Amino acid sequence: MAEKGARAARQDSISENLYEVDSADPRSQLVDRSGLKPEEVAQIGRLMKAIAALRETEKAVAEASQRYMRLSAVDMRALHYLIIAKHQGDVVSPGMLAGHLGISAASTTKLLNRLENGGHIVRAVHPLDRRAFAIEVTPETEASAMETVGRQQSRRFFAAARLTHDEREVVIRFLEDMAREMSLTGVDWAGDAHG
Repeated sequence: MAEKGARAARQDSISENLYEVDSADPRSQLVDRSGLKPEEVAQIGRLMKAIAALRETEKAVAEASQRYMRLSAVDMRALHYLIIAKHQGDVVSPGMLAGHLGISAASTTKLLNRLENGGHIVRAVHPLDRRAFAIEVTPETEASAMETVGRQQSRRFFAAARLTHDEREVVIRFLEDMAREMSLTGVDWAGDAHG
């Protein structure tokens, strides 16, 4: 029993230090931090840990919403796209949805069949192209998604609203810079991944 407790304590210690730069890269092989004070390195570690916590929270919300709606991640992305299009007054065709999701026409057909059979979407003749379909989320699915998943996801707006204008600009610059730094564009080992 004591060994099990010690193993759990080691696991907790590793998890706790996962985003601390000194633990992740003790010999500065990945990150040259010679120009930074130890407290700056520690603060950056706290920042990385906060980003990881946000990712974990987003993942938990996404998984809970998929379970609640009884849909896959792709199904949820499709419905989100359809809801936004409806709010903008846009008509969505299967080709538009396939392009957004990055899936083939055959996969899109299977997706639409699944969503239609589940009562989540309706297909109608496209108002501008009689040879195509227009896809729309059903009022019931839209209401359910908006009142559950949408309401939970929208709470991040309040965190952003509590920042000042200048603080938001700093956060925007930081996140855009981090996305550029981490982009897979031109990275050989990533293969066909896009940045």
